[in-house]
Parts: sequence; C-alpha cells; structure tokens
Amino acid sequence: MSPGTSSPPGTPGHQTGTSGTPTAEAAPAPAAATAPPAPSATRALHRRRIGGLVLLAALLVIGFVLSLAFGSRDIPMDVLIDRLKQLPGALGDDTVTDPDLQVIAQLRWPRTLLAIVVGAALGVAGALIQGHTRNPLADPGILGIASGASLAVVVSFAVFGVTGIFATSVWAFVGAVLATVAVFALASASGGTVNPMTLILGGAAMNAVLLAVISAFVLTDDNNLDRMRFWTVGSVAGRDMSIFWGVMPVIVIGLLLAFATGPQLNLLNLGDDVATSLGVNTRLARMLGMAVIALLAAAATAAAGPISFLGLLIPHLVRSLTGPDYRWILPYSALAGAVLLIYADVLGRVIARPGELEVGIVLAFVGAPLFIWMLARRKVVEL
Repeated sequence: MSPGTSSPPGTPGHQTGTSGTPTAEAAPAPAAATAPPAPSATRALHRRRIGGLVLLAALLVIGFVLSLAFGSRDIPMDVLIDRLKQLPGALGDDTVTDPDLQVIAQLRWPRTLLAIVVGAALGVAGALIQGHTRNPLADPGILGIASGASLAVVVSFAVFGVTGIFATSVWAFVGAVLATVAVFALASASGGTVNPMTLILGGAAMNAVLLAVISAFVLTDDNNLDRMRFWTVGSVAGRDMSIFWGVMPVIVIGLLLAFATGPQLNLLNLGDDVATSLGVNTRLARMLGMAVIALLAAAATAAAGPISFLGLLIPHLVRSLTGPDYRWILPYSALAGAVLLIYADVLGRVIARPGELEVGIVLAFVGAPLFIWMLARRKVVEL
C-alpha cells in the first residue's frame, strides 16, 4: 500500500484519513444502538406478555366468583358451589323459591356476564381510539356516542313514555349509532376524508349540541330528570339476560374485528406515508377502525349507560406491560377492561351495604386518582 493512502474501511489500519486527522471510524461504532433485540430479550418479552394474559384471566375468574358471592346478601362458598350446579335449570324460571339461587340466577348472573362484555368492549374501544387518533387522552366519548345515547334515552322517556330496560337499551344503541354517523359526516364534510383531528373537533362540537338538547329536556320535567339521573350514572345492576343476549353478538363481532386490525394499526402508527408505502389503504383502515369503535362503545353504552374513565385508563395500564404492539394491546385491553369493571362492581356492592354504589361512580373515584398518579409518574406518554 502506497504512503498517504488510508486502509479500506473496516481494516485495522483504517485510523486516519489522508490528511492525518481522525476519522469517524476511530470512534465507537453506533451500530449496537440500532441492532435488533437479542433473541433472549425477545423471548423474555414474549413470556412476560403471555404471563400477563394468564394473570388477567385468573383475576377475571376470581372476580367472576366474587361477583356471584358478594352483595347485600352474602353467599358462603360451599352454598355458592351447590347453587351453581342448579343454575342451568333456574335461569329464566320465575318459580324458583330458594333465596340464594334466586339472587344468583335473576340478579348476579346477568350483571356479572354483562360487566365482562361491557368492560371488554370499552377497554378495546379506548385502545382503538387512542391508536387511530394518536391521542393519549382520547376515549370513545369523543365521538359523541354517550351523548347520542343519552339524548335518545331522554327522548324515549319524554316523548314515547318508554320505561322498560330493554327498550331503553335499544333506544340508546340507535342514538349512539346515529350520533357517530353525524360526527363522521361532519368530519368528512370538507375533502371527503376523515382526519383524526377533525374527527375529535367534530365530536366535541356534536357533544356540546347534544348536551344542550338533553338539558332542555331534563330541566323542564322532573320525571325526565329523575330517570336520566339514574341512567347516566352508569350501572350493570337491574339488567336481565335479555340485555346481555342483545349486546353480546354486537360486542363479540366488534372484538373480533378489532383484533384482526391490530397489525394494520401498528403500521398506521408509523405514519400515513409509511403505512401507504407498505400497502395499507389508510382511509379505509381508519374508517373501519372508527366503525368498530362506534360499534363497541354504542353496545356498551346501551347496556350499562355512560361509563367514564375505563376507555381512557385501560390502554395506558396495559401499554406499560405490552409495549406499543397493538396485536397485544387489544387482547390485553379486553381482559383488563373486564377485570376492572367487574371488581369495581363488586366493590360498589361491598362498601355501601345494604345498598350499593353504581359502578360508574366507583370507576370515577378509582380512575381519576389512578390517572393522576400515572401522569405524575409519567406513565401517560404521547403515542
């Protein structure tokens, strides 16, 4: 090799350039900083994710048993096991005389199943809305779903005299869907595309209008005010199996669609340009995602009324365990939402005996301090 020339990159002699000044190769190579995770780290993360799902499933089973056992009338565990054996024949039978079996079959069994599906629906809807809008403070309420359901319910009370739980739920579902359609139409009025920020602004505007109309109805009639006060607090009490069977197919379909969109949502979070270059139709993907959010949130609101904080809080809790991968965030959110709602329902029954505190109130008392703690610990980050 002739003097004054440098060695090829990567050879031991490549320390200086032709001018004798140090080159970048003399510094430590930065390749290690961008290297893919070691196989052992990937396996550890996978085991942690699987372990978290197993733990949530175990907590859900425990919560299911506690929900059947505790309330204004406690049922000992041995009696509970014996009555559960008789439960299939007691469901839908109004002639049951055993008080423990009657409480389980007619009150606690429906509300426990409803708490599971409603919690799963709200948890997944919250994760989807935060992912599609890339807004860590988004929850399903920004689409006007709760306000649309509330307006439909108050109209059913005031104009049509509806009093039944099932009929009220049907009205709430229709109102939630119509409000969501109106928000989408408002957000896509200019340009024909649905931008996440425009959707949030449209939802805020729709919420303001609907809440004003609701206030006009409830403040002019004491009966409407009393009925709305109990519906808007959010509760799974007093619902029978007809409510559960009415919303379960909608929620199951919504959950399956949500899980299927997990990989696509990962690509969308890389940015629309990157997602488009990888073959994703971003407009269609966002429309489908928002439709699934509306489906899940509308069914949950129709069944249990507006329940705050769950859709906002759950995605932040599970993201700290799963990382940013929505293939894991969505199933985690379903399980964690069901667990949180069922335990909040049990807590509301225990702390206010012989009455009970509605689950919406319990979640507000638990969710607000927990979210503030997460903010203080910087657990809530930009997406």
